[in-house]
Amino acid sequence: MIYTATTSDIEVAVRPVYLEGQSQPAERRFAFAYFVTIHNRGREPVQLLRRHWYIFNGETDEEVEGEGVVGQQPRLRPGASHEYNSFCVIRTFEGHMSGTYTMLRPDGSTFDIAIPRFTLRAAAN
Repeated sequence: MIYTATTSDIEVAVRPVYLEGQSQPAERRFAFAYFVTIHNRGREPVQLLRRHWYIFNGETDEEVEGEGVVGQQPRLRPGASHEYNSFCVIRTFEGHMSGTYTMLRPDGSTFDIAIPRFTLRAAAN
């Protein structure tokens, strides 16, 4: 399943995948990859500066913040997309993630865009 959200003409699409071969259910370790596409549908270029993730499962909630995504702060001209993938490990069969990206406009102002809430469910590929 692909989850999408659009904020200020920037569309974020996320496709989570359960990583059965890297999970250890008996040890309560469930691994997931997620594939993200950020598409600039606006009329001006933007740059992704920061990420802020919320990771939820039945036992713990975690926040992850930092610069860029997987070591990059991509610039997206109008009509352009940036794709990347990452992963997370949770301790329960099911959880979810959501968050925001902070984007920079050419005039130096920043704005946050939504990362859609997406479900992490073991064996849900």
